[in-house]
Amino acid sequence: MDSVIRTRTPEIPAEGIRDQYADGKAADFLKIVIGDGKERTQAYRGFIVSLFRENGCKRILDVACGTGIDSIMLIEEGFQVVSVDASDKMLKYALKDRWDRRKEPGFDDWVIEEANWFTLAKDIGHLIGDGFDAVICLGNSFSHIYAVGGDQSKQKQVLKNFKMCLKPGGFLLMDHRNYDHILNGGAAPSKCIYLKSPLLKDVKTSVYSVGGIPEEIIQDYFVSSDENDENPGKQNHLRLSAYPNQLKSVKNMLREIFSQTNHKIFGDYKPLNEVKDPAFFIHFIQNK
Repeated sequence: MDSVIRTRTPEIPAEGIRDQYADGKAADFLKIVIGDGKERTQAYRGFIVSLFRENGCKRILDVACGTGIDSIMLIEEGFQVVSVDASDKMLKYALKDRWDRRKEPGFDDWVIEEANWFTLAKDIGHLIGDGFDAVICLGNSFSHIYAVGGDQSKQKQVLKNFKMCLKPGGFLLMDHRNYDHILNGGAAPSKCIYLKSPLLKDVKTSVYSVGGIPEEIIQDYFVSSDENDENPGKQNHLRLSAYPNQLKSVKNMLREIFSQTNHKIFGDYKPLNEVKDPAFFIHFIQNK
């Protein structure tokens, strides 16, 4: 793995978000990269379930459900789940799982909607009611909101929209990659809590800067359709980009939007002091 520092001016839409998952091929590829759902979720199932049960959370909004893997985990554990995503190509997997498992407890009541983070309250206003006990935004999804030139207004607006969906006393559970480590010269791991496929062979990371300020992280995922990797010609490639959110910046934004410091931060779903250079930071903050 390597990191390449380059300088350029990224072409970023005015609304500050890129729908990198709209293409059906990307959705299919990500399904492979994620790997077996049970193995992937087992790494953090106990942590999330315990966290929510200890805090009395029952009704959960998954604002970045993608193929539905985390929503399914929560339904299996008895939570009431509403799942949204901006990509109908990703949602097709969740809709298929809901249909295939409709006779199992909770799945027939699983609500799946297409929604945009910038119009979230409008898109799912009919579902918010008195508010959700918790909102989850996992899988580095928040990093697809760009802070062009360091302007965090779009990111803050999205966090405010998440907050609007919570009841008083509800919680936001959100993660992002450890971009601090990547920007300091470290490489992103090819395997982590979210990527469990044995077919994932490598992740190459590039850092794009403008005037010396990191603006974009490009990650190239290489997957082989041959588990033994005996035929390199069978390797496939997907490129994804994200904004390099750093821990201090996200921490400050969350505490500003939620107007408090009752905020816990974990590394790979463990206490920070137990993990050296975690792949992901996980934030858990309460809505006053």
